[in-house]
Formats: sequence, structure tokens, C-alpha cells
Amino acid sequence: MDDTVNFTYYKRMIGFLVKKTFFDVWDNMIRIVLLNLGFILSLTIPILLPGFIPIPALAVAVFAVGCLWCTVYLAAAALSLKAISDYGVFSFADFWANLKAGWPAGITLGFIGFFFFLAIKIIIPFYLQMNSLIGLLLAAVVFWTLALTLIASQFFCAIRARLDTKPLKIIKKCFIIFFDNAGFSIFTLLYTIVTLILSVVFAFLLPGPAGILLFFDEALRLRLMKYDWLEANPPAEGSPNRRRLRRAIPWDAILIEEREKTGSRTFRNFIFPWKD
Repeated sequence: MDDTVNFTYYKRMIGFLVKKTFFDVWDNMIRIVLLNLGFILSLTIPILLPGFIPIPALAVAVFAVGCLWCTVYLAAAALSLKAISDYGVFSFADFWANLKAGWPAGITLGFIGFFFFLAIKIIIPFYLQMNSLIGLLLAAVVFWTLALTLIASQFFCAIRARLDTKPLKIIKKCFIIFFDNAGFSIFTLLYTIVTLILSVVFAFLLPGPAGILLFFDEALRLRLMKYDWLEANPPAEGSPNRRRLRRAIPWDAILIEEREKTGSRTFRNFIFPWKD
């Protein structure tokens, strides 16, 4: 399989991912909106509530607890959205059960966010204020470490939902997925940025955080199919084509069943239904 054909298959996989996510959000719009509304209401705890507390230490504590609650909420939402990605639905009784199951991952995600806050607000400015080449170099190292961590951690909640329950193993697998799928991971980051911009128009009710979490789960689910195919089609021991096989993933063949489950709807049918 030459590189041109492989790239064509890769584009089809990306197209299918975007299409499936779009129609899953559309078909489950009420659930997505309610999850986003719950997250928006959760944000009022760390953003608004501390301003009404006259005791500074208590206000900081409420802010910290509120932030952790928001990340726990996201972890629970990701566990619920997995059902949609798997062509099912979830009930809000499932959501409460997922809160109990997902809180350790949510707390870990909160501490990752705290690490980002410290690095951006304190560590990088400290190194830049050194006004030296060493300080500039250290600031650059921290910046690129943050950038790589940000891209890798996109799949944190999806990995918790699909692969592992232990926070440290989830972090490890985030970086494994990233380094083995760097181009795809960068695409997901760009998609997330575009989705966030689009969400502003709809006051973050659609697609919003829930739509983004669903996309991450859909993305990870498809990437895991690559590893299932590689496991089922190993190269001969000592074969010089081992690396080439990892690049030549036949996405058209892998996605046959997925396309049948998703149906024949297209973006054109959605925009111009009268042309069906």
C-alpha cells in the first residue's frame, strides 16, 4: 500500500469520526444539553460563590473544591457519554453511578489542571524574569512540556472510560497514545479549538464540553481499532515491513461495520433534506 492510498484511507477515517460525532450529538441533543448545563452550573461554584464569602481562606477552599467538583463532573460525563459512542444511550441514573466510579480520575484531572496553573502563572514568569539565556531555556522547556502534556491529556477521560481505572496508568497511556498517534492527536486539539469557538455561539450548550468529551471518546475508540487490527495481522517475525504495516492501516475495511451501524446519512442530507 503506497503512501497516497494510506493517506486517503486516513482522511476517510477522519471524515467518519467527524460525521459520527456530529450525528451522535444531534441524535442525543437533549442529553448533551443537560450535561453541558450541569457543567455550567458547576462552574458557578468556583467562579461566583467565593466572591460572596468574606473569609479569604474559606473562599480559597471553596474555589479549590469547586474546581475539583468540575473535573469530577467531567470524568463522570465521559463515562456516561461512552454509551453514546458505543451506539447506545445513557440515563441520568447512570450518571450518578459514574460519579462514584469516576471521582479518582476527576481528582487527578484537577491536579493536572493545578499543575498547568502553577506553570503558567508562577514557574514560566519566574524563569523569564531571570533575564538570562538559562532562564529563557528553562521557560521554553516548561512551555513545551506543558504543550505536550496538554495534547496528550485530551484522551484522559476517554482512557478512564475505556482502558483503565488507575490514575497513574491513565496518565501513562495518555502519552503512549499521543506519541504513537502524534498527527491524530494534533488534529483532535485543532478540532477541540474549533468546537470551543462554535460552542460560544450556543452559550456552551452545544456542542459544549459534553460534545468535546464525546469526540475524544469516539476518537479513542477508532484508534483502538487500529491496535486490534495490528494484533490480528502481525507481520512475520523479523520482517522488515513491521514499521510499514503500522502505517498501512486499511481504514476502509476496518470501518465497514461502523459505517453500517452509523447509517447512510451524510452532511448533505442533513443540510438539504429535501434532496433525499
